[in-house]
Amino acid sequence: MAGKTIFDISAPGKKAFSLPACDVPEVPVDSLIPAKFLRADPPGLPEVSEPELVRHYTRLSRMNYSVDSNFYPLGSCTMKYNPKLNEDVASLPGFNHVHPLQPEATTQGALKLMHGLEGLLREIGGMARVSLQPAAGAQGEFAGMLMIRAYHESTGRSPRKVIIPDSAHGTNPASAHLAGFEVVEVKSGPDGLVDIEQLKNLADTDTAGFMLTVPNTLGLFEKDILAISEVIHGVGGLMYMDGANLNALVGLVRPGDMGFDVVHFNLHKTFSTPHGGGGPGAGAVGVSAALEPFLPAPTVEESAGRYYLDYNRPDSIGRVQAFNGNFGVLVRAYAYIRTMGPAGLREVSENAIINANYLLARLKKDYQPAHDRHCMHEVVFSGRRQKEQGVHTKDIAKRLLDFGFYAPTVYFPLVVDEAIMIEPTETESKETLDSFIDAMERIAREVVEEPEAVRTAPHHTHTARLDETEAARHPVIRWKRQAD
Repeated sequence: MAGKTIFDISAPGKKAFSLPACDVPEVPVDSLIPAKFLRADPPGLPEVSEPELVRHYTRLSRMNYSVDSNFYPLGSCTMKYNPKLNEDVASLPGFNHVHPLQPEATTQGALKLMHGLEGLLREIGGMARVSLQPAAGAQGEFAGMLMIRAYHESTGRSPRKVIIPDSAHGTNPASAHLAGFEVVEVKSGPDGLVDIEQLKNLADTDTAGFMLTVPNTLGLFEKDILAISEVIHGVGGLMYMDGANLNALVGLVRPGDMGFDVVHFNLHKTFSTPHGGGGPGAGAVGVSAALEPFLPAPTVEESAGRYYLDYNRPDSIGRVQAFNGNFGVLVRAYAYIRTMGPAGLREVSENAIINANYLLARLKKDYQPAHDRHCMHEVVFSGRRQKEQGVHTKDIAKRLLDFGFYAPTVYFPLVVDEAIMIEPTETESKETLDSFIDAMERIAREVVEEPEAVRTAPHHTHTARLDETEAARHPVIRWKRQAD
């Protein structure tokens, strides 16, 4: 049955259902739907039995890769296991069946949860207020940059420049540009951190803000954050923290205490929602007191034990998302934070950091570290040594699939030649990491002893190596039945 479509197992007359004869008069279809909208011929759907139907889709589901089945070492994506308890909470009827257009009197529980989640995120981030509206980290960035622009305009200023390091997430410059700013790049120094002297030369009164990913995309903590903050604030700019890597900081340090005026939280990464496939997501954005008037409207407020949506915010940047964001993600995040507690959240970061440094220590003899010193929650290697053997990072990633592991992030960050970026997260055991290390070590040996086996991988997956250029230029996005 492997490789067959459901049409291949179809046969005339088979049915996946069995119902008793109808015991009420049947109404002719053409009396309900005008004839011009009715098909002249049946739609040509497959005809299969119920067991065939169930087995076909069960087989397809087993071809999928998920964090419930194995390890996702994707750098900068925090693809960690998500506790099923949080799924159960999000499935409660009062949360799962709530409608955003219901009257506030009937959604007090949902509003109370959102109000409570904002309070938790305020404490975690050291911020004055948090908006839960943005549906993704990038949308949180965009909302943050709009608030920075609104803040400057409220003071009678209109600085146009946003400074961003060359190691930033790609969405940072995009968000700043969409908000109407000019993007100026600051280079990393030899240590992989922001070059402070170059930053001082770039920062001036036309600087609206500075966007910094912490830890940065090299997996390193920017030790000069306070100095950076002093430089930017000194010229009247604001500090923005990309919180996509918060999995290394939660419970350890707070963005607000480091001088950041805006930070977004990827609730779908750090705070327990399945991540990938284009969603779901939530990019809650926190701000300092100076930017609180510009938060997206409405905000969730409380008065005398009653929760309500406040639309009366004249300085707000307006809505950035329909209704109040992805509510199911908010429920999961709330359940996760309450379950973990302060000590548990701190342990999340500590274990994520330990796991990444364990990988660094074990793999650096075979793969060149981008920076051979302690990292945070993720570690970046370079495939330069393998490139000298005619094997590229992409080949290594493809070969890893043969060992049952998802490929790590490759060719990012762009400042590292043949980059291999790995984030083990806190949820993976030493046994899982050891198995991953064994596979990476074997691939390193193959690069030397039988490089063709790596260059032509994968060999044991359902689909062999694709022609990526052809797929990009001539994508096949639907199946067409061949003529009989």
